[in-house]
Amino acid sequence: MKKFLFVSLSIFFVLVISACNSNSKDHGAKGDELPEFVDVKLTISPEKGQVNAPIIFEAKITQGNENVEDADKVTFEIWRAKDEKHEKIEVKHAKDGIYRLEKTFQQEGTYYIISHVTARDMHNMPKKEFIVGNASEPEDPKDAKDSMEMDMEGH
Repeated sequence: MKKFLFVSLSIFFVLVISACNSNSKDHGAKGDELPEFVDVKLTISPEKGQVNAPIIFEAKITQGNENVEDADKVTFEIWRAKDEKHEKIEVKHAKDGIYRLEKTFQQEGTYYIISHVTARDMHNMPKKEFIVGNASEPEDPKDAKDSMEMDMEGH
C-alpha cells in the first residue's frame, strides 16, 4: 500500500511540475517579450530657412508599423547656438502620427531642435541642427553632450 501511495504521489508531483513548466514557457513567450521601440523621425522644412519666414518642424512617431497618435507628451526644445535660453513648446498630434510646429525666427544663425517624445512608457529625444539665414558659430559637440546630461537629470 505504501508503495502504491509513493508511486501515486510521485506521478502527481511530476504532472504538477511539468504543467507549471509548460505554462511558464507559454506565458514567458508572451509576457517577457519586449515591445517595439517608439521611433521618432524629426524633419525640418526647409532645413535652411530665412528670417521671418515659417519653418515647419515635424516629429513622425511610430511603433513598429503603427502610427503613434496617443503620445503622452511631445515637446520641441529650440535654441540658437551658444544661447542659454531654450524655448520649449508642447506640440499636439496633427495626423497620421505626425506632431507639427510652424515657427518663424527673427534672428539668423545656427539653431538646434530636440523633440522630447514620451509615448507608451518610452522616451526618445532626436536632435537636429538647422540654419536661419546665415549660419553662426555652431556649438561644441562636447557642450551639447553636457547640456543633454543636465536635461536628463532634470526630468
